[in-house]
Amino acid sequence: MTPLHTTGVRRRRLGAAAAAAGLLTALLTAGPAVAIPDPGDAPAGGKVSSSQAAGTRSAIASGEIPGVDEIVHSDNIEHVSNIPKDAIKGTNSDLAFQGSYAFAGNYDGFRIFDISDPRSPKSVAQVLCPGSQNDISVSGDLLFLSTDSSRSDNSCNSTSQPATEKSSWEGMKIFDISDKRNPKYVAAVETACGSHTHTLVPERRNVYVYVSSYAPNAAFPDCRPPHDGISVIKVPRKAPEQAAVVNFPVLFPGEGPDGGGNPGGPTNPGVSKTTGCHDITVLPAKDLAAGACMGDGILFDIEDPQNPRVIDRVQDNVNFSFWHSATFNQKANRVVFADELGGGVAATCNTRVGPNRGADGIYDITGKGDGRKLVFRSYFKIDRHQADTENCVAHNASLIPVKGRDIMVQAWYQGGVSVVDFTDADRAEEIAYFERGPVSTGNLVVAGSWSAYYYNGYIYSNDMAKGLDVLRIDDRRTDAGARVRMHELNVQTQPDYFEDFESSDD
Repeated sequence: MTPLHTTGVRRRRLGAAAAAAGLLTALLTAGPAVAIPDPGDAPAGGKVSSSQAAGTRSAIASGEIPGVDEIVHSDNIEHVSNIPKDAIKGTNSDLAFQGSYAFAGNYDGFRIFDISDPRSPKSVAQVLCPGSQNDISVSGDLLFLSTDSSRSDNSCNSTSQPATEKSSWEGMKIFDISDKRNPKYVAAVETACGSHTHTLVPERRNVYVYVSSYAPNAAFPDCRPPHDGISVIKVPRKAPEQAAVVNFPVLFPGEGPDGGGNPGGPTNPGVSKTTGCHDITVLPAKDLAAGACMGDGILFDIEDPQNPRVIDRVQDNVNFSFWHSATFNQKANRVVFADELGGGVAATCNTRVGPNRGADGIYDITGKGDGRKLVFRSYFKIDRHQADTENCVAHNASLIPVKGRDIMVQAWYQGGVSVVDFTDADRAEEIAYFERGPVSTGNLVVAGSWSAYYYNGYIYSNDMAKGLDVLRIDDRRTDAGARVRMHELNVQTQPDYFEDFESSDD
């Protein structure tokens, strides 16, 4: 890899100082959802060992890593602005965009920003509506919000309660955002096992919502295996109050109490048993979708959006622990799956874990029609040394629309924001980055970039602790992306950038 120049600090690489880290116990309203932790990780707990804390302080003192909260970035990245948390104090989660607005999910609700001037974003609305993890999407006048925790009812005034209570509710909430300064809650749909994430398949009259949820344990009665499908919700645009579940396609049919899908340990130790999907990315222009489903990666046909159909399925029982998310390239002949080793609450960007775990898996899509196959090419992982007190692993990404190249921007929690060129599927490389130093030298504090997405010439990162960051990349390899002007972007509903939006390249 060609070294990157940095601004004001040394370039960080994986070093011997990086060792095992503890897991932070996830809170219902103040931490990320937890995937099945890798059995090699240390016991759960916020405080790291004295030797790990000393190693972090030593790495800071030597300049190997930046200091607490210190911002570092490559020379081709500019930190344009930051908007810290305000009234809503929970953990920041996903992002969506429409026109000159950004919509930021938070475990306690969501926030709307006016980004007409990316160098000076303005907060225009904050909606308190607790219900982790509040994964967020927008389409026209509608905003969709996922609830994946046991709530007393479907209102925004609900309280947390045990999942075994018969009155418990979890699922999808729908808001009218025709007035961005005054969103109105208009509908709710309860779904089996709640909604950890969701993906929109928009049509002119209706919006179909693919609801992903999974069952890491049997606490929720409707999460108990087999839970091998997704809920499909149909939402009439002109009557969202009529939204309803219209299908529950089983993606992993099989025999036995757990149905199909990856059986997980003890047969495949360290691999999450498949009991549903974590996230789905659709490419409507190609009638194609990629599902990241705990122990499995799948490719399916969505020509009939109400009845998605599996084409191919792959597993990686050597290096992947938890199939988390997916990003297509523009030609739809390649997809990048992310492995969220440790559930996002562990320090996995170190030499102990190595370059192939907690990484991206790059797959080619070969063949045609129902004969299409996912073919593994390589792994990619940031090689910047992260401290034992920094949760770091592959997370949410989006494509940067550049013709002729495959480039994406990706969040790595406290590993920051990485811009990755995977045009050569065998040798993907980081071409730009932005990150902060550890939040703490004595505790593993869950923080960092949850989502990092490219929209109309800027990168927007929703930092779990620090708020909304706006970045600008100045690089000849990505400059053409700024000429593609999008009017709406939900990253999990991946557009055909050069057909759906205006571009001065044409």
